[in-house]
Amino acid sequence: QVQLVESGVCLVQPGGSLTLSCAASGSIFSINAMGWYCQAPGRKRELVARLVSGGRPNYADSVKGRFTISRDGAKNTEYLRMNSLKPEDTGVYYCNVRLQMIGTFVTNDSWGQGTQVTVSS
Repeated sequence: QVQLVESGVCLVQPGGSLTLSCAASGSIFSINAMGWYCQAPGRKRELVARLVSGGRPNYADSVKGRFTISRDGAKNTEYLRMNSLKPEDTGVYYCNVRLQMIGTFVTNDSWGQGTQVTVSS
């Protein structure tokens, strides 16, 4: 089994910054990609940023230049640095990891529990 544990500050003022982290643990053979998704009130879950192993990060247009996704391979941990936050960034942020577990030959998606981020004055 794989567990994803998210952490980060939940309430921030407009223009502020915060960093979300997501640590994957369990019987992991390899991680192919890591990403962050956001579900705003009344909307479906949408991609915010994604990083494929060996590739370049991909960002939603709304966060380009403000958010940065990174990964610590040794710790199987991904981060989302969020700068210049806006009220429209408010939502539940989910980390996603596409991985291969030990003893298997297929990749699967695992999701974190979600972190409520509220940008408000």
